Amino acid sequence: MKIKLRYIYIMLCACMVMQGQTKESRADEFFKNFKFNKAIELYAEIANKNRRIDDHVLQNLADSYFNIGDYTNAEKWYSKLYVQKGNEIGENNMIKLVQCLKASHNQERADEVLLDYYKDEGRLQMILAQRQHLDSLLLTNARFQMDTLGFNSPKSDFSPAFYRDGSIVFSSTRDSITAGGKIYPWNNQPYLDLFMTVPQDLGFVPEKFAANRMSDFHDASVTVTKDMSRIYLTRNYYKKGKLQANNDGLSNMQIVMGNLYNGDIEDIQSLSINDKDYSCGHPALSSNGKKLYFTSNMPGGYGGSDIYVVSLDSDGTVVSPPKNLGPAINTKGREMFPYVVNDVLYFSSDGHYGLGGLDLFKSKIIAKDEYSLPVNMGKPFNSNMDDFSLIINEDFDSGYFASNRMGGVGDDDIYAFKKIDPTHCLVYSGQVLNKITNEPVPFANVEVKNPTDGLIEILLTDERGFYEIELPCNRDNKMVFFKERFSKQQVSVITTDKPQPPSTDNLVYLTPYDDIIEKDGAVEKIKVDPIYFDYDKSNITARAEIELKKVLFAMQQFPDIRIKIESHTDSRGSDSYNLRLSDDRAKSTRKYLIAQGIAQYRILSATGYGETMLINECSNGVKCSEQEHLVNRRSDFIVLKENIVSK
Repeated sequence: MKIKLRYIYIMLCACMVMQGQTKESRADEFFKNFKFNKAIELYAEIANKNRRIDDHVLQNLADSYFNIGDYTNAEKWYSKLYVQKGNEIGENNMIKLVQCLKASHNQERADEVLLDYYKDEGRLQMILAQRQHLDSLLLTNARFQMDTLGFNSPKSDFSPAFYRDGSIVFSSTRDSITAGGKIYPWNNQPYLDLFMTVPQDLGFVPEKFAANRMSDFHDASVTVTKDMSRIYLTRNYYKKGKLQANNDGLSNMQIVMGNLYNGDIEDIQSLSINDKDYSCGHPALSSNGKKLYFTSNMPGGYGGSDIYVVSLDSDGTVVSPPKNLGPAINTKGREMFPYVVNDVLYFSSDGHYGLGGLDLFKSKIIAKDEYSLPVNMGKPFNSNMDDFSLIINEDFDSGYFASNRMGGVGDDDIYAFKKIDPTHCLVYSGQVLNKITNEPVPFANVEVKNPTDGLIEILLTDERGFYEIELPCNRDNKMVFFKERFSKQQVSVITTDKPQPPSTDNLVYLTPYDDIIEKDGAVEKIKVDPIYFDYDKSNITARAEIELKKVLFAMQQFPDIRIKIESHTDSRGSDSYNLRLSDDRAKSTRKYLIAQGIAQYRILSATGYGETMLINECSNGVKCSEQEHLVNRRSDFIVLKENIVSK
């Protein structure tokens, strides 16, 4: 990106006398007057000749590269400044360093710097929430199709605004009239003018908009009332064909209002919010036309530029003081290009967590002066470069935005987007929990299948057991949850052919294998307390059924388990009697489990061993207590085959 016309700081060109100045002071003059390419030459000479570079030189050299959009070189010098100053680099510099790293696709390093800087601040939670949302967006299919537009020029085209009959008005440096033969020194390009085109008409050549009232300087970034009777636009302060400057020699920007008559602008007047000591620009009307949102660097803001709002009278004039949208929207970075439709605020920012450069965000206007956490709009809207000036229709299904991403025609290009027919209709989310302890099960597997598409996706729950997935339309989706040494759970979710509201807080419980199985030497057994039978009986009692339900639960939770049943008695009674009684009890137990739905093949044997496998010294003739004899009266459920590693 070589152009910065979307920024709201505009300089008044002035002659500079530099004779007798040092190289650094000459560089400072170039920097002060926004002649960044010339400043870079001198600062770079100074920096390359010194091992320990002055913070001031590093700062201005990095900022110069940043301001002309050379993020690769800007990152080099911001990184050197970061090495020298650490977290004392300042939040504004840190934000710029992060954006440069992301522009260079160094996301990991960008996150490392960002999270380290904010590690002790409350803002960290907002950043982590925005990062998690962006990560989930990047894993889903894009719901919008983006198209390049044929009317883009090799120069800068941006800031579209809806106009009449499918047309748009946009800002551009193409063929613009220069002021007295001079050009804008920031980027050595002509000043901005407004153009109108019909994007759907491939043969329509963009034409000057309201040429009757355009100035010789910047005219850009407009918004028009729904009835097309009134327009607000951004322009320089000028008088009698000359730029007007403040005491610092700067010609800032102002928002003016005019009436539209057959494509011409009449009765232009400056809004009361303007002041020559700061800039106002990027106007945007609320859906009902009663509020005007705009960007400004007026004193008292949070960062480089903030978004403000004022109330309007019926005649379009301002009737309230500017209201900053607050820290939910504005950061130490740059927030700009607001656009409001149906109580949703869209804007561009490099201070909120994004992909690099300016990213597009949206926030729900909850109530007066209250906004939801801004969320990144993801791809295809955002890239690692600058993405900004989005407009979208009231149905939220089509619109335009500008970007200087790779592959464009010029410095900034306008792109069209439209919503595509959904292939996914339901966002399904929840948490996987341990059925025994009710604690989260981190990194559990989630498989999504349906008969039409087969296996769709495999994902993992996060460290807190949470999962979220988009399910395809018009399908009977089978979601299978499993983890090594845990049970498997299947959930069926049927979707329609239309988008549905998100389904949240869906809890899934997995049983840990190690909590229902115990080791007895090399043998694994299902955990049960002693199973009691009535004296001289083999039928299942109510007391016995309580323990057998544990066996039933284990076999239901782990369908691959096969067991053998071993029943034992104490030594009292004859050996033959005890052998027969224990065998009857083993087979009675098997019959119970089969009656409860356990497949017969999963119980490989049910055998009674009588008193042949006593586990203490209480054999025939040995005097023992009732409790000691009780230990020998037992049933074991020995696991012969189990598959708990996979599904």
